[in-house]
Amino acid sequence: MTDFQNDALNYACPEDAFKDRIILVTGAGAGIGRTAALTLAAHGATVILLGRTQEKLERVYDEIKAAGGPEPALAPVNLAVARPEDYLELAGLFEKEFGRLDGILHNASILGDITPMDRYGTGTWDSVMQVNVNSAFYLTQAMLPLLRASDDARLLFTSSSVGRKGRAFWGAYAVSKAATENLAQVLAEELESTSNIRVNTINPGGTRTDMRALAYPGEDPMTIKTPADIMAPYLYLLGPASKETNGQSIDAQPK
Repeated sequence: MTDFQNDALNYACPEDAFKDRIILVTGAGAGIGRTAALTLAAHGATVILLGRTQEKLERVYDEIKAAGGPEPALAPVNLAVARPEDYLELAGLFEKEFGRLDGILHNASILGDITPMDRYGTGTWDSVMQVNVNSAFYLTQAMLPLLRASDDARLLFTSSSVGRKGRAFWGAYAVSKAATENLAQVLAEELESTSNIRVNTINPGGTRTDMRALAYPGEDPMTIKTPADIMAPYLYLLGPASKETNGQSIDAQPK
């Protein structure tokens, strides 16, 4: 295990490590995104909750406020249909409200179908690539000026083991995660010497989420970790501790 991965997995985040930091979390209404938003807020972050379902975002908002966290912001966006100009408009709103971003957690993804390639529906393929790859690119491109305005910004993309090595029947999801890995690598090299932005990817591994239940319907969810169990490397890679970590792909649950 590398030093930075060991540091990430064993990171004990100081209580106020994210004080005055503004972090955008996609897919914030449920699963890992929800837990990341709550955890970041608990450590002082002002979290922008981006997701498709307003009601889910409002519930996370209420949880953060009830716990005494900084007031979050809501950004209801359907990544499946949002256009590049929609993200530019969103960036304009964030610029007026916050002036900068100190981090983005690209957490939102959809699974698509677990089926052979010769049966894979073209509509499903397009939807998976739109949500998992295209929207991440459009959102990042629109938000780069706000990230550049930060003294110490982070981009964290969500990968998967099937993005590292393709696996039969995983179709568009596996291909989208391979593209995510490459997108992060390109950005990491481009931004390393021209900005204070550090870019990395994280593979959460088998985690107790709705997507995992869809992919493995026969699995006992009590045998796998919850999102809260894997938050240490997320906090490490999104916060000040990872200032020297760039262009890396970390497993939250290494084998």
